[in-house]
Amino acid sequence: MPYSLAHAVHSELIIKKSRFIGCVEPCSDRATAQAQVEALWAQHEGAVHICWALLAGGQSAAVDDGEPSGTAGRPMLEVLRHQDLEGVLATVVRYWGGTKLGAGGLVRAYTDAVAQALLKAEKVPLLRLQTLRCTLPYAFEGLLRRELEAAGAQLQEVQHGSQVEALFSLPETAATALVARLNESGQGRIAWLKA
Repeated sequence: MPYSLAHAVHSELIIKKSRFIGCVEPCSDRATAQAQVEALWAQHEGAVHICWALLAGGQSAAVDDGEPSGTAGRPMLEVLRHQDLEGVLATVVRYWGGTKLGAGGLVRAYTDAVAQALLKAEKVPLLRLQTLRCTLPYAFEGLLRRELEAAGAQLQEVQHGSQVEALFSLPETAATALVARLNESGQGRIAWLKA
């Protein structure tokens, strides 16, 4: 099961006088991630690099920001992948300490900064939602609403015409059982539409 994070968590490492400030936080898309990186540049004007990795489905990214290719963004992204995270941004702000760390030292520094922050982070399970739409006689509207509440579903839209039409979403894991219960208690008079 994939996880996200409840809130942003920071870490700080000093390696050969270079300062690495790591942060992991929930983030759903690349535009939000880039805005966060811009805010970090405004906050840390003396920094030499702000490397980042985003794990967010098709919008994932790994940015080395001037560090040797493959020494920052990609290793940070791998730390997120190994933790089974989704919708998470990892950033590391680096202040130059005057000593080169080499490729191996950079990989260790960036992965450690992210890993240290993740040690303190509160992971929350990511629930995938399914959206369903149905029509039913007015007599079954109360039944539908009770079943939706019991299943933890969120009613998004209700239209009253010749019948009641409802649109709702709920965790994927609960959808099959809810449909079966409604089909049985609705005596076959609940029709399922394309959501």
